[in-house]
Amino acid sequence: MAQPTPINRLERRKARTRAALIQAAQGFIAAGNPNAPILEITQAADVGLGSFYNHFQSKEELFEAAVEEVMEVLGSLLDQVTADLENPAQVFAESFRIVGRWHRRNPDMSRVFLANGLLFAGSDRGLAPRALRDIEAGVRAGRFTVRDPELAFTIIAGASLCLGQFLHDHPERDDAEAVDQVAEDLLRVLGVTPKQAQRIAHLPLPDVDDVPQRDPAASGRPTRAAAGRAR
Repeated sequence: MAQPTPINRLERRKARTRAALIQAAQGFIAAGNPNAPILEITQAADVGLGSFYNHFQSKEELFEAAVEEVMEVLGSLLDQVTADLENPAQVFAESFRIVGRWHRRNPDMSRVFLANGLLFAGSDRGLAPRALRDIEAGVRAGRFTVRDPELAFTIIAGASLCLGQFLHDHPERDDAEAVDQVAEDLLRVLGVTPKQAQRIAHLPLPDVDDVPQRDPAASGRPTRAAAGRAR
């Protein structure tokens, strides 16, 4: 009988240290203190200062990793709330509208994200690969008529980043109204008829606060029936 592979305790400890640093950085960003010195971050993470440089070359690199992790969690949430939608255009629009609202709900994290927007737009984690996946699904289903999904994603990524910055620069604007208007326009760019684009971009959104975080070890995804609806 084969013996189980021994657990590499050193690797597990390193992973816990890295996770603690990322979590601490997220806390500083969320508190509006992205200029916290590395020493304060390591103290909040309850790790030694030397351990920091075993994982990151700079505070900027740590903060990029912290925001990327948030993007992955946000992407996972989008997977959950759109899991039982059959219309790829609705999947795309709902995801775009939730992300658009995220900028006002998490302003400090959003600013770090926008400052590194081009980096995240090319990432193989988080929102970028999911957006491209949804565009390709819409093309396959005949709902989108764009010839090159990657170029279409480039347009959408640029619109999303500019919209996030616009919402920061214009706090007097209604974010939901602005986001939904851009979502409607992008649906038309992708090939959805004006009437359908207007309808889809103004459908009720799920209440994302009621959606449980997905356990990476679990299989399957919760359906919309368990998520509840926002007014």
